[in-house]
Amino acid sequence: MSEQWWRDAVIYQVYLRSFADGSGDGIGDLAGLRARLPYLAGLGVDALWITPWYPSPMADGGYDVADYRDIDPVFGSLAEAEALIDEAHARGLRVLVDIVPNHTSDRHPWFRAALDAGPGAPERERYVFRDAPNDWRSVFGGPAWTRVADGQWYLHLFDAAQPDLNWDHPQVRAEFRDVLRFWLDRGVDGFRVDVAHGMVKDPALPDLGADPEGLVEPPGRADHPHWDRPGVHEIFRSWRKLARRYGDDRVFVAEAWVDSPSRLARYVRPHELHTAFNFDFLRCPWDARRLRSVIDSSIEALGAVGAPATWVLSNHDVIRHVTRYGGLARARAAVLLMLALPGGAYLYQGEELGLDEVDDLPEAVLRDPTWERSGRTRRGRDGCRVPLPWCGDEPPFGFSTGDPWLPQPARWADRTVGAQDDDPRSMLNLYRAALRIRAAHPAFGDGCLSWLDSCPEVLAFRREPGVVCVVNLGPEPVPLPPHRTVLLSSDEPADELPTDAAVWLAI
Repeated sequence: MSEQWWRDAVIYQVYLRSFADGSGDGIGDLAGLRARLPYLAGLGVDALWITPWYPSPMADGGYDVADYRDIDPVFGSLAEAEALIDEAHARGLRVLVDIVPNHTSDRHPWFRAALDAGPGAPERERYVFRDAPNDWRSVFGGPAWTRVADGQWYLHLFDAAQPDLNWDHPQVRAEFRDVLRFWLDRGVDGFRVDVAHGMVKDPALPDLGADPEGLVEPPGRADHPHWDRPGVHEIFRSWRKLARRYGDDRVFVAEAWVDSPSRLARYVRPHELHTAFNFDFLRCPWDARRLRSVIDSSIEALGAVGAPATWVLSNHDVIRHVTRYGGLARARAAVLLMLALPGGAYLYQGEELGLDEVDDLPEAVLRDPTWERSGRTRRGRDGCRVPLPWCGDEPPFGFSTGDPWLPQPARWADRTVGAQDDDPRSMLNLYRAALRIRAAHPAFGDGCLSWLDSCPEVLAFRREPGVVCVVNLGPEPVPLPPHRTVLLSSDEPADELPTDAAVWLAI
């Protein structure tokens, strides 16, 4: 794989708690992941992105980090993480880890020292303390400020257990450069940057007024006081410079919720981050006109700064796309659309099995902080985080020998890896075939596309050399364009393409 492997890589997101449990305690861990590396290599992905594995009180599923240089014992040990990296590399898989720079856990030594030191102490300057709160709101619901015993308030744009860092402080900047070096020295191939759009705040901390956005809503204004501030770009330029010392193949991908492709492109300019998740594509409904508009604007804006697009359909923060789109047929078509587009792609664990959102979890098991902070009016993200089904006819479906940390629905019995493994028509084997063809055929991956004439409810485009992708989002079947052979179809190949289906054609 070239030094610029990331320009067209397919990267698999491992939500570690829910991937595979090797210890039997019902929580996914490094032992489970290491045992399943052959599965991931066989699927045909190029790399893994692993969600936070650091020591954490788990107030927000590990995104409240207490120590950035170790592994939480529930997942394993630092030695196991190093072994995983080596074993993944031996199988041709690169490894990206999550870096969480916007906030720490309230159990982090820095924050504990800040509380002990009191108002005006230098320890408090590494966070955002003030004598009175403004009107900012937490993404998870409720105010973004919590009062401490001495009367001051601290900022947390997420849960109260996740105090925001002050990125104007030189110690904060130096600390994260050192954390990056720590993991690069252990062989990681890159980082997914959590809340990349949120680290820098307006130092005046002005009131915001009405601000309804949540976790999956971009800021609705260009001068937002805590989202998408210009100062984040200086940080990323310094990170890119640091990573380059380890080789040009070490990469960063941004989680940046911004209001337009042109704003997103600022994060992937030369000398900043390498790629950024395309949330406009993820949020787009099943509509041909709107999808084409998102695809065009993304390719144009990112191409203008020399960056590839990075497509994504699901992740650990949003409703699974089988449910969002309204069924397996559309989900099968959507992955052929995504994997045919120029650039790279991210897969969220379980989408290759056709897993749907578990929207009927009992209230007693909900863990997402959104549930409590919203006054139990928003169920949060647990429904997309239910542990994977590997084999067997009933829960825990081979995920663990114990009770999974979130219960699996019995209806997943026909969606296990074991149930789909030998079925040529299964979702799992559609993914395997798509990834195999995509890796082997020179038309796929980085490059350009050209749209073909089609009816308004059909997306049809050509990739060179000699491949056409057609996606029928309309209510009626449509004839296929002239072609030499069908490379892959989300439905039964025929002279017509059914509704909610996609096909790759060699021409």
